[in-house]
Amino acid sequence: MTPAVRAREPDSSGTVVRDGVGLAWEVFGDGDTTLLLMPTWVIVHSRFWKAQVPYLARHFRVVTFDGRGSGRSDRPSGAAAYADREFAADAVAVLDATGTDRAVLVALSAGATHAVHVAARHPDRVLGLFAIGPSCRFGAYPRDADWDADLEDHAGWRTYNRHYWTEGGYDDFLHFFFGQMFAEAHSTKQIEDCIGWGREIDPVTLVDTVCGRMGTDGAETEPLGPLCEQVRCPVTVVHGTDDRVVPASVGEELARRTRGSLVLLEGTGHGPHARQPVKVNHLIREFVAGIRPPVTRRTWPAAASRRRRALYLSSPIGLGHARRDLATAQELRKLHPDLEVDWLAQHPVTAVLEQAGERIHPASRWLANESAHIEHEAGEHDLHAFQAIRRMDETLVNNFLVFADVVAEEHYDLVIGDEAWDVDYFLHENPELKRFPFAWLTDFVGWLPMPDGGEEEARLTADYNAEMLEQRARYAAVRDRSVFVGNPDDVVADAFGPGLPRIDDWVRGHFDFAGYVTGFDPASVADRGALRARLGIEPDRPYCVVTVGGSGVGQPLLRRVLDAVPALRREVPGMRVLVVGGPRIDPASLPRRRGVTVRGHVPDLYRHLAAADISVVQGGLTTTMELTAARRPFVYVPLRHHFEQNRHVRHRLERYGAGRCLDYDAAADPDALVEAVVGEMGREVDYRPVESDGAARAAQLLADLL
Repeated sequence: MTPAVRAREPDSSGTVVRDGVGLAWEVFGDGDTTLLLMPTWVIVHSRFWKAQVPYLARHFRVVTFDGRGSGRSDRPSGAAAYADREFAADAVAVLDATGTDRAVLVALSAGATHAVHVAARHPDRVLGLFAIGPSCRFGAYPRDADWDADLEDHAGWRTYNRHYWTEGGYDDFLHFFFGQMFAEAHSTKQIEDCIGWGREIDPVTLVDTVCGRMGTDGAETEPLGPLCEQVRCPVTVVHGTDDRVVPASVGEELARRTRGSLVLLEGTGHGPHARQPVKVNHLIREFVAGIRPPVTRRTWPAAASRRRRALYLSSPIGLGHARRDLATAQELRKLHPDLEVDWLAQHPVTAVLEQAGERIHPASRWLANESAHIEHEAGEHDLHAFQAIRRMDETLVNNFLVFADVVAEEHYDLVIGDEAWDVDYFLHENPELKRFPFAWLTDFVGWLPMPDGGEEEARLTADYNAEMLEQRARYAAVRDRSVFVGNPDDVVADAFGPGLPRIDDWVRGHFDFAGYVTGFDPASVADRGALRARLGIEPDRPYCVVTVGGSGVGQPLLRRVLDAVPALRREVPGMRVLVVGGPRIDPASLPRRRGVTVRGHVPDLYRHLAAADISVVQGGLTTTMELTAARRPFVYVPLRHHFEQNRHVRHRLERYGAGRCLDYDAAADPDALVEAVVGEMGREVDYRPVESDGAARAAQLLADLL
């Protein structure tokens, strides 16, 4: 598996060599205050800070480095190379290499011990120490007793055993340890990440690191208590009360010995930075602000002078959300003429909004691009949508925190999220941040496994669904309105998972239904003759439109259709073909064919779809429903492994009796593709009608929240 797209790339990177050991570092941002995010136990590398870096780098300068023994840093041999003193000296070397005079140290678990060493021995280099779940040895841990033992049974913490790791049990330990680290329910992604990182470390190296901390195998250690007494900088300790790796009493002891503050996170385990990133990131920022208060400039409008304002969040994965959201916003303005709408959006949505003259919030520049991530995840007409969303976790954290900053600094009377997964999820996880009415829009509900995903994918999708159901049951007030873009029968009848309710039954009880939002009036394109004349299309010439939506995922399908064009034009003489790549596919990257016009983004593409005799499209809902509303024949080719296109969208299209579904492998055969296109082109259309007032109905559901 290729690495996920980072939510923020480093501004600079390098390697510093100390005593023959190369240490790989990265720098993000250019704030006045530097944060050094310390390495922890080398079982993971610096990517374990992925949920912190993008947010903190917007406010501070952030330095990370892979600890010796992990990531891109060197792996010296022997326990002595991994004594606490060595890690502390490495941190100072990285400060020197990155031109950092003083920094706030942020540390997790074992990294807190190393941070104490730095703060005690180099007080002039440390502004403050923020310790998360500190693993500080104020005495031996109970599990130490089994470390060197020759055991017959290796259940539970008895997997923490040097012989077991080097004799074939290491992977078993990784699963156990990270299951303990993330004790909270629904932590599948955090556990999966850490197991993957743990597999990058040789068990022999990891044995050396444990012995180095314990002071065995030739390594020397020293009591931490006296060093704590030497720490003079501000200290805050954050510890989960359900930490099953290091008890919260250890954090309490570190806070006491360093005269620091203590924050206990109830019900949280040993990895709150990953499991509760929003809260931890805010705590870090508050800690730094207490040391170096930021200079702020704000305007506060009195209640009587405030304008009516809405913040609209439109999913950037495709362009369909943009069209329907724009139509809904326009209808909402009819009901509230004084309404001002700000859009927190990213490309390609911004292309549609800018053309319409909408105001895009300046903070949008901080959003990590979700379309880029989706394109990175895609194969040849293959997008495992569920796994792609799972692997977009750091992007979702970043984008929610951009949103959280916006609504903390500005007043909005309503926030509308159209499949803004980050905002919906993290508001439920941090309900105290909701200070505004919130409306949620979506055209599908429920993660569904693909057949070849087997039992593991079925387990993961059910777990994601169960978490959502639990959030809604516990914090129903987070959403002031849940709007399904469609009708009750458009919802699939599948279950959320074993022992969970049916999706259609649950949605009927928890959503209002707007009907489908086309973004245009089907009656406006009913006169095809007049429409073709306006578009410059000959009245009797066969016209085919090929389009794949707003992301770059559809390029392979465009190429296959282009390969079939010569055969198609032989079958349908004189056919004119318009190929639309959208805003993220360069038309010049596609091959040229006689009779074919290739364009990028086409405003009001629905007019061309309505004018066409036949269309070939991807399996996205927006384009297929635009064709359905215009009552035009089409062939759609769902992305492989895309559960929404293959399950949710296909269910809806079958209910409307619209389109012909063609498997991508079948589309590889030009003759089969031509046969499908010609066959659908000649079929008499008898679709179920699509309502024309969906945007107005959606706006009416939102209007009373203002």
